[in-house]
Amino acid sequence: MDINQLSSKIIGAAIQVHKALGPGLLESAYEECICYELSYQGFSIERQKPLAINYKGIKLDCGYRLDIVVENTIILELKSCKKIEPIHKAQLLTYLKLSGLNLGLILNFNVSVMRDGIVRIVNELKE
Repeated sequence: MDINQLSSKIIGAAIQVHKALGPGLLESAYEECICYELSYQGFSIERQKPLAINYKGIKLDCGYRLDIVVENTIILELKSCKKIEPIHKAQLLTYLKLSGLNLGLILNFNVSVMRDGIVRIVNELKE
């Protein structure tokens, strides 16, 4: 499965979770449910994956965690907020750069229609 097919499956899972739960819950509830949904569909997931920072050749554990990584390919940043702010996009792009991954999805569950809460971020400077 290519990265676009995988992201489509993830978005489908997010829509299922949103249809079942609706907006207004904590991020942790959505995390639990989308992890269940993705695992049920047979995808490998890592929750709260530690992300170290490489600073001047030294690996530093600064306590950053990726919400979910699917198939060691796509980072999911879950939100339950009024709207996606530019800082949320910048945060995910930074996570992509630090992790070396290409694609991330911000999934904001605090919306009336899930498609309005999805932002796709691509790390075009992957080294």
